Formats: sequence, C-alpha cells, structure tokens
Amino acid sequence: MKQIGVGILGFGTVGAGVADGLLRNRETFAKRLGVDVALRKIADLDIVRDRGVAVPEGVLTTDAMAVIADPEVQIIVELIGGTGVAKQFILEAIAAGKNVVTANKKLLAESGREIFEAAAKAGVDIYFGAAVGGGIPIIRSLREGLAGNEIGSMKGILNGTCNYILTRMIREGAAFDEVLKDAQRLGYAEADPGLDIDGWDTAHKASILASLAYSIPVDPHGIEVKGIRNLSSVDVAYAGKLGYSVKLLAQIDRVGNEVAVGVHPTLVHNRHLLSAVNGVFNAVMVHGDLSDDLMFYGKGAGRAPTASTVVGDIGDIARNLAGGGARYKSAIRYDNEGTLSVMKPGDVTSKFYIRLMVVDQCGALGRFGTIFGNCNVSIEQASSHEFLPGREEAGVIPVVVRTHEAKTSDVEAAIKEIEAAGIVRGTPVVLRLIK
Repeated sequence: MKQIGVGILGFGTVGAGVADGLLRNRETFAKRLGVDVALRKIADLDIVRDRGVAVPEGVLTTDAMAVIADPEVQIIVELIGGTGVAKQFILEAIAAGKNVVTANKKLLAESGREIFEAAAKAGVDIYFGAAVGGGIPIIRSLREGLAGNEIGSMKGILNGTCNYILTRMIREGAAFDEVLKDAQRLGYAEADPGLDIDGWDTAHKASILASLAYSIPVDPHGIEVKGIRNLSSVDVAYAGKLGYSVKLLAQIDRVGNEVAVGVHPTLVHNRHLLSAVNGVFNAVMVHGDLSDDLMFYGKGAGRAPTASTVVGDIGDIARNLAGGGARYKSAIRYDNEGTLSVMKPGDVTSKFYIRLMVVDQCGALGRFGTIFGNCNVSIEQASSHEFLPGREEAGVIPVVVRTHEAKTSDVEAAIKEIEAAGIVRGTPVVLRLIK
C-alpha cells in the first residue's frame, strides 16, 4: 500500500484536531482510500503545551521550513492563519512541489489568485474545504457535485459568533453589548471580535464562494460589508413583530453578466429556512439551474467539525497522489474574467427595512414619502404601531418603512435627502429584507 506523508503547520485547536484524527483513524483511512496516510511532522512555535493529543516522538518541531523540505512529506496542512507567514509557507510548499490543504479564508480571499495560479503552474493541489463553513461540505459540493449547474444565487449564515449573538437578542430581547460579553466569556467570541461582528469574516467566505461559483476574482474590499456591531435590540424586536428574524447574511446573486455580492444584517422572514438557523450553526442555501434549491447546514467552526473537513481534504489529495497525479491543478480558476464582473455595491438591489424617527410636525410624514418616490424607492408598507419603541419620546413619530426592490444607491440618496430636510431625529436605520 502506498504511503503519503503529511506535515502540519500550526498546532492550535484545529491543528490538534487534525493530528488526532489522522493518528486515531489511520487504519480506517487506509481501508477506505487504499492508501496509508502518515502524520510525519507538526511545526509550531510552542511544542511544549499539552494539546490533549499523544503525538509520537520526533514529530513535533519549531522549524516549519524543515517540514516543508522533508522528502517524506507530500502534503502540507497550513493551519497558522492570517496573511503573514502563512502565505510565505504556502508559497514555499508549492514551490517545493508539495500539495497544500488550508482553512485560511482571509488569505484565500485576499491573495487567492496568486496562490492558485502558483499551484496551477507547479502542478499541485490546493484544497480549502474548511475555509468556508467549517464542517459543512459547501466547497466540495460547489467544486464537484454542483459543477454542472449554473449557480443563480447563494445566501449564507457564515459566522457562528454573530449568529449566536443574534439568536440571543431575538429570544431574550437582550442588548448587543450584553450578549457579546457572554459570547466572549463562553469562548464563542474572540477578545477582539471585530473580524466577526464587523462582517469581515463573513465577507472573506462570501468572496471565496463567489469566486468558486463564478470563476472570477472577488475582492472582499470591493463589496459592501456591514456587520452587527451597531444593531439595536429595538430593530430586532420590531422585526420579530413583523414576522422576521435578523441574521448576518452573505448574499450572492447572478444578475445577467454581473455578480452581486454583499454582507449585511438582514431581516429573514420566519417562513424562510435560514430563519431557523440558530446559535453557533451555519447554513448556506444554493440555487442551481438543475439542482433547484439546496441547503447545507452544520457547525461552522470548532475543533472537530473543521478538522473533519481538513482530514477529508487530506484524504482526497492522498487518493489523487496514489492514483498517479492530481485531479485539480487549481481549485479556483478565473476563466470568466472579462465575461462576468462583480456588481458595484450601489447597483445591488434589495428590499429594505427602514426605521425613521419622524419629527411630529405638519407635513413631515408626507414629505419623507415624497422623497422616497423622487429617489425611485417604492414603499410597500409604512407603519407606526403602538408596540414600536420610541413613542415615549416627545415630538417624534417612530415609523418603519418596508420597500419594494430598490437600488442601494437610490435608498442611500433618499436617506441623505431625508436627513438634510430635517424631518427625522437621529440616524435612520436601514437593513436588508428577504422573504
């Protein structure tokens, strides 16, 4: 039986899970794949701390380049994270003719083109199933099972930290800051949670999904990204009264020769399957022209789910090598560049939820309606119910507007004009809405 050697760079939570999986299930792997996958080396700056994994003597080292250069290692697993040394090590591994598995969504979103083109030139594989959705097989499904489909749209809850916070806010009516502190105490949120709550973790994942589905480069810094940091429990509560749940949603849509990509707090109707995705779970809904609607659901992070996907990628590459070569010279190709392009954020359309604190004066209500109309924003419904918070504030009427489909730039222009007209108090709240 052919033996394939694996070297892991990064012995943190996921790295320990991958090492444990490879060591514990080595015989199972061999029976299923017909190839012996052997853990040869693990590199980390700290090789003293106990990770709860019984690693054979001689496997641990602090020298990552020695792992890359080891002739008995054919697969390098990068689990360091970030865009610094992780990128350097991946490019060094590719240059050395090594196949690579990574879960590094930020690196792939920002430098994917350079990495995938280097891999294609070197004739090696790059697998990255755990970069989006942890244990959810969405990358594998897009790359293989749905390869014959034209993808019309994808909608995803891709960050467990945000989904946990929003679930608590919906169920308990708790304030954002209060729930965030609990999430940090429980280990669901980092000490510095900005990457999650400001939407960038989701944006990196959305960029990878869109690039894979449409074969074009998608720069996460070229799309609209809004997180949940400033989300008020007032709007979460009112959304519930209207029959919606607020989720941080990545939305990707094919519109003619353009692809609309964005990340926003979004009101999702309670009839929609994504509204039932709670806690730290993730989900992605995909619409293909042949498959119709599919939903992928599971844990989006954590040692075991993420390690499961990484080990699966290792198995795929090992099977490729045992069979005489790589099946995929590059996991993401950019064949549609010039044919498809990423839509400008202002041109992206959506239905909107808008909360206004309208000044209680003659003509104010009619005036904001006129401004919306002049800016090509059609109002589906405007309401000021007795349960809408803010009624106790003297001199204002809290109003919620739900629009028909409208361009983002038109909504922004309307809000700017309404504020300039002096008919609202405070900053209007604008959220996306799907049914």
